[in-house]
Amino acid sequence: MKFICSLLFSALLFGTVVAKELTLSQTHFEVPILLYKKNNPILRLKFTGNSKEGTSFRLTIRKNDGDAVKGIKAARLFIDKNKSLRNNLSDSNQLVLISESKEPTDTFVLEGKFPVVTDSIICWLAVELNSELSLSTSLSVVCSKALIADENIKVENTNNIKQHRVGVLMKDETDRAAAYRIPGLTTSNKGTLLAVFDVRHDLARDLQGNLDIGLRRSTDGGKTWEPTSIAMDRGEWEGLPEKFNGISDACILVDKQSGTIYLAGTWMYGVLDKQGKWIEGLTDTSTVWNHQWRDRGSQPGFNIKQTAQFLLVKSTDDGKTWSEPVNLTTMCKKKEWWLWAPAPGKGITMRNGTLVIPTQGRNKEGLAFSNITYSKDGGKTWLSSKPALQESTTECAVVELKDGSLMLNMRANSNRNDTSSSNGRAVAITSDMGDTWQEHPSSHQALPEPTCMASLHAQQGKLFFTNPNNKTKREQITLKVSLDEGLTWPEKYWVLLDEWNGRGYSCITEIDDGHIGVLYESSQADLVFQRIALADLMDRQ
Repeated sequence: MKFICSLLFSALLFGTVVAKELTLSQTHFEVPILLYKKNNPILRLKFTGNSKEGTSFRLTIRKNDGDAVKGIKAARLFIDKNKSLRNNLSDSNQLVLISESKEPTDTFVLEGKFPVVTDSIICWLAVELNSELSLSTSLSVVCSKALIADENIKVENTNNIKQHRVGVLMKDETDRAAAYRIPGLTTSNKGTLLAVFDVRHDLARDLQGNLDIGLRRSTDGGKTWEPTSIAMDRGEWEGLPEKFNGISDACILVDKQSGTIYLAGTWMYGVLDKQGKWIEGLTDTSTVWNHQWRDRGSQPGFNIKQTAQFLLVKSTDDGKTWSEPVNLTTMCKKKEWWLWAPAPGKGITMRNGTLVIPTQGRNKEGLAFSNITYSKDGGKTWLSSKPALQESTTECAVVELKDGSLMLNMRANSNRNDTSSSNGRAVAITSDMGDTWQEHPSSHQALPEPTCMASLHAQQGKLFFTNPNNKTKREQITLKVSLDEGLTWPEKYWVLLDEWNGRGYSCITEIDDGHIGVLYESSQADLVFQRIALADLMDRQ
């Protein structure tokens, strides 16, 4: 369902309008609007010219679709003291609320006075949505007319209207965790959506830190979600504070044959310094930090004081409860590898029942690689494959192709700062569970990236892909479709989900035959869920 709001702006000026013509320009952005978020930016208004203090305004919003009347719970107008080109309205220190309309009907009014004297004023129109609004809804607004002292002023950009798709705010604004990061998303055999992510309690940065793996369940296709529960948490294991027992980078997998759900994560115990030496005597007040991908933050060997650990938990009750972790490090990691870890996102069940987790690591020289880890006995034992390519790659996503081979789509470090035509995701194929690999023709040719995690999903003979569609910045989160198993990704099947800058990670799952779900790190919130109809994708011309 789509509806368009038409805005009529009228303002009375106390005093005389000086000679410079007053104009109103507006900018439309393609960003999601979120259920459960108080202020969703929907339109940027810039008033340019000379005016005096005490300018009053009256903003009338009209809706053309009767069903949309229930969609907006409140509308608010803010002055942006920073005059930002982009603003997710999360920094209240830079905003001045100048008008609000609660529970608007089909036509409602925003009115008040500008509290500043300036030759230009930047305002943001924000909306708060009713929680009953469908995830299939999109919203557009346009300011069509403006008056000063009953005289028309020039209004620019009345035609470039953009749709705002409705999504779900996945981190409640009252949640005290510093950040939710690193999304994974899958669908259980019962149709339950399972979203996993880092709960970064103290700081938003990567391991090492007080990080657990959080989980939210949805049984209604993503409209509502159960509160966050913790699926993986090492607590104060072996006496070290929680900030030195962090778990990160969750990868979730549903065994389609048994219904068992597996969840993998990277656990760091303590900290290795730049020389790879485990630091003794860590306490709550210790401030030392290192990361498994940074210098010698993870080393050859298997011991918890030598290398990052690969933990796996499982659920047999549709993700409601989780087992104690099993450590796969000694089972699957090559001793000489500096690191072996899950690639965040989701794994797959092949048609023959083999379970596959995308994984990543650092080889005996400490250089990054991507590979797969798989089980042919229902998760009892696991094997890790050879690295997919010789080049430096990390976070990856896996799908099974029609012929039973596996495609691994990889974040490539060579793309960092590369704006040439060679910038593109690395892609490789294996027909023998990673014993041998062949580079795919689309590798470094088809899918540009700013060196960032991405998601790949297979459904109904098509491939779906999300990432920041940009070579240098983590912006323009875009959903793409391939009809030829990844050889091409026609632009007519692209859907821009969020054009502003964010952290950029994402994960796709099947909701039902007609819909996919996308969980991604957005400009508007740590994590956003959106439901996309396949018909909307495939009918685009």
